[in-house]
Amino acid sequence: MSTEIKHYLSLNEVVIGYDSEPVLSGISFSLQRGEIGCLLGPSGCGKTSLLRAIGGFEHLSGGRITLNNEIISQRQYTLAPEQRQIGMVFQDYALFPHLSVIENVKFGLHGLSQSESDTRSLYLLEQIGLMDKKAVMPHELSGGEQQRVALARALAPQPKLLLLDEPFSNLDVELRESLGEQVRALLKQTQTTAIMVTHDQHEAFAMADSIGVLNDGALLQWDSAYAIYHQPINAFVADFVGQGVMLNGEMVSTTEVQTTLGCFERKSIAATIDNIQPGDPVKVLIRPDDIIHQDSSELTAKVVARHFRGAEFLYHLELDNHELVLALVPSHHDHAINEKIGIRLEIDHVVVFK
Repeated sequence: MSTEIKHYLSLNEVVIGYDSEPVLSGISFSLQRGEIGCLLGPSGCGKTSLLRAIGGFEHLSGGRITLNNEIISQRQYTLAPEQRQIGMVFQDYALFPHLSVIENVKFGLHGLSQSESDTRSLYLLEQIGLMDKKAVMPHELSGGEQQRVALARALAPQPKLLLLDEPFSNLDVELRESLGEQVRALLKQTQTTAIMVTHDQHEAFAMADSIGVLNDGALLQWDSAYAIYHQPINAFVADFVGQGVMLNGEMVSTTEVQTTLGCFERKSIAATIDNIQPGDPVKVLIRPDDIIHQDSSELTAKVVARHFRGAEFLYHLELDNHELVLALVPSHHDHAINEKIGIRLEIDHVVVFK
């Protein structure tokens, strides 16, 4: 009788360091088979080092990494990268310039017969929509097409895990979005477990089932995109993921907070401030989607800046006490700088920090 694998990929208290200086410390998270994870953070936070450690290119100073119930890394033991059955997709595509598209995809299929290799390669080229370009050379492809070929090549040997290192960073914004959707669909269709590294939250939201926010060598939060956005565990996560502002507030009870915009009951709260008391000063996270433009509202704010985004404006609004908030407003509401507009709050997740 088979035993179900609780966590297909698991990192437990992982430490990575050079010359006794920890680059990453206490990193723990897990993925189930077929899930897509994303490591999100600013440059220099350690996310690429963590990806390299999972791939076997960095040694651990502490902790353990297991894949499919097998230990692949721990202190003084690192299973060689070529023995991990892990695929990698890089930001620079790394295609072989002297090989055609289909020859690139076939490159890692040494153990298969010619017929099996052809069948697998043609299937993947069909999935990425490049069957008609199987005979062309990489330099004849666009950047997006080259990245799709790199993905197909990495998926061809059916790896246990796929690692994607800033895979869309060389592409323009529109192509990133469409290609991200295609890549996610293909990974789900092939039931491939994957981890992506990026500094772009939109890529993370589009691709991942679970997102880990890293900063200064620590994993601050590992959660769904929805929870990362609406229930950030601390002020850094709140500021890094999505847009928003911190308004001054004061706790009037253990569940209610008073701000210049009114009194709100906390429906969700950062776990770090369970000991908050009435009278404590706090910061209240207000997202642009918490502010609704309503002409009839008695509550008004002055437009101090605006950014046109096609379907909507992002307005920077100054309240009567000079605090600023952001609001996303349909673009047919075209308001001028210094104009006062009516607003109301619609907050489902009141998140406060000391």
